[in-house]
Amino acid sequence: MHFQRTRRLRKNSNIRRLIRETQLSVDDFVYPIFIEEGENIEIEIPSMPNIKRWSLDKVSKELDEIVALNIPAIMLFGIPKHKDSEGSSSWQEDGIMQKAIQFIKKHYPQLYVITDVCFCEYTDHGHCGLICEQDVDNDATLKNIAKQVVSHARAGVDMVAPSGMMDGMIKTIRYALDSAGFPNLPIMSYAIKYASAFYGPFRDAADSAPAFGDRCTYQMDPANRYEAIREAMLDAEEQADILMVKPALSYLDIIRDVKEQFPLPIACYNVSGEYAMIKAAAEKGWIDGTRVMLESLLSMKRAGANIIITYFAKEVAAYLQQR
Repeated sequence: MHFQRTRRLRKNSNIRRLIRETQLSVDDFVYPIFIEEGENIEIEIPSMPNIKRWSLDKVSKELDEIVALNIPAIMLFGIPKHKDSEGSSSWQEDGIMQKAIQFIKKHYPQLYVITDVCFCEYTDHGHCGLICEQDVDNDATLKNIAKQVVSHARAGVDMVAPSGMMDGMIKTIRYALDSAGFPNLPIMSYAIKYASAFYGPFRDAADSAPAFGDRCTYQMDPANRYEAIREAMLDAEEQADILMVKPALSYLDIIRDVKEQFPLPIACYNVSGEYAMIKAAAEKGWIDGTRVMLESLLSMKRAGANIIITYFAKEVAAYLQQR
């Protein structure tokens, strides 16, 4: 019989390792952390097993573990005590995010600190900016975004990651940072952020559910593919340093499209709903949770992601250390 025998290269684990095209590494991962204003807070999020909200006096427990696992970067989300219509606590010098940046850079200088730049955690209405006529006012929100990013820069952050999907936000941020003396601070843009149902558990984690309506007027329609390229193109032109696709698992085609068309590092966000589904099914015994975790993360990297923001970061880093 004369036909191609591709199984020759699958005969045992050694040959499979030698020809493996995609490898996961701890260097791929950014781990999200929720920092809540207050004291003595270490609260597990019910819809996200093993993920907690931390106060600054407790978070060293989490940070020590991250450092021990050699995870290179974290992404911070702040949960303030005070919320108002503007989200003004997001740019205060003594705000929870600013304090968190200063604390981590002082005590854990080896960690690369990225901050989520948005307003949904800070506004009393849960939307990502100032409200005018029951919708987010794009240009008024940009003025506040500029104040927020400069406050993060002054606190010592390594990178900012704007997530609000406001038109012109990257240009506004780049100008604000440059004008304030931070021309070398990079921007990871949530360039392509879909109005997804996969964000549900995050709303529990960050107290950020909208009080009315939804976010469909500023986040993207999940049905749209070519619009994603336009969004990425605009952010690249406005000097974004890294382009992100969010969510990840249901948008692998978008990750691949962006990777192929833009000579920039590509990030993806393996979001809370994607995490929670795997955890819930594993808890029921319906799937092998570790194998499904690894397979899903491999799919994101195979699609073209250079950076994976994931709640699985600690778990997969521990797994990789044991191999």
